[in-house]
Amino acid sequence: MVKIIAFANQKGGVGKTTTAINIGASLATIKKRVLLVDLDQQGNAGTGLGFERAAHQQSVYGVIMGTAKAADNILSTAVPGLHLLPSSQALAGADVDLMDMPNREFRLRDALQPVMEYYDYILLDCPPALGYLTINALAASDSVIIPLQCEFFALEGVQQLCDTISIVQKNWNPGLEILGVLLTMYDRRYGLTRAVDDDVRGTFGDVVFKTVVPRNVRVSEAPSHGKPALFYDFNSTGAQAYLRVATEVVERTTKGESDGQ
Repeated sequence: MVKIIAFANQKGGVGKTTTAINIGASLATIKKRVLLVDLDQQGNAGTGLGFERAAHQQSVYGVIMGTAKAADNILSTAVPGLHLLPSSQALAGADVDLMDMPNREFRLRDALQPVMEYYDYILLDCPPALGYLTINALAASDSVIIPLQCEFFALEGVQQLCDTISIVQKNWNPGLEILGVLLTMYDRRYGLTRAVDDDVRGTFGDVVFKTVVPRNVRVSEAPSHGKPALFYDFNSTGAQAYLRVATEVVERTTKGESDGQ
């Protein structure tokens, strides 16, 4: 059965899209069928996978609005097993457009239903805001991954996101859970990094991924070449970290399945 995971954090610059791209590519590398849905109007998930926005007409916007089918808007990427449902600038007005629409919290979930059987994982890259697009993503998801940059204000805004998750659980998706908190841009040389690590693990406990993603030049360079880190420099510390995170994701999302639970 498909696992749907939202990547959410309304604080910008935490490595959310980078994480979504690289976990998606890593899951595909270990032979999982993956669809990455770009819900951010900036479209960075698409450009990070080598797509120029002007070069294609496909967009998740029409899919959410009900004017297009998901299957007709999915692009194959250069990574075998990884597909993309891309963003477009039209998403900038999606929150306003959704406001008066029927079933507005479930537009994405219902639109993805016809393609779910073709994937093991559907990853939703949320915009850095807690509007209707993010609510749609959370209402459609089984779980959430929260990337956190190792900086002084790492936990700033996370409580607001957790409050939003609680609201979604109460009103639209009682099965939603936090799959994991992922520490990104990790630099062991700095005391602040270690302090943030202690603080986050003290707050979230075992929900925090064991693997941390180091601050790594190769991971930063990869999007400008339109490639995930694994396909830009497989042996880089960042690429290997994301591969380990993907393994943790599989372990967490399939826990109990082998026991028939």
